[in-house]
Amino acid sequence: MKTIKQDVIFNASTSDIYEYLTNARKLQKIIGGKVSSDAKPNGKFSAYDGYLFGTFVEVVPGKKIVMKWACEDFPKNQFSDVKIELKAKGPKQTELVFAQENVPDELFEDLSLGWNEFYWDPIKDYLEDLMWK
Repeated sequence: MKTIKQDVIFNASTSDIYEYLTNARKLQKIIGGKVSSDAKPNGKFSAYDGYLFGTFVEVVPGKKIVMKWACEDFPKNQFSDVKIELKAKGPKQTELVFAQENVPDELFEDLSLGWNEFYWDPIKDYLEDLMWK
């Protein structure tokens, strides 16, 4: 098992980034595919038409998201632990500190790339589009 660690800077407030990651309607608009999200302890979530899924463990609006997370490629009944911390770097800039523990070795590289390709980059693109509107 391995741990993915990533640090990402977004040009948006911590509350906006929190909303983009926990609000199903907003996240679906950004990443596409069907998204469901009940952002409260023991609330369920899924994205990309059910390819990834899990349960929220802890949510602190604008600050922290902790989840039990899996995808269809995981061994049955195995989950990883995802922790996302949001830190204000200015009025409209957020540092996202991400860690995903207990990632199966064979999925480490794909998931590391996937977080950027399917989450962080689409959110950055969405924010850039908002700037031009």
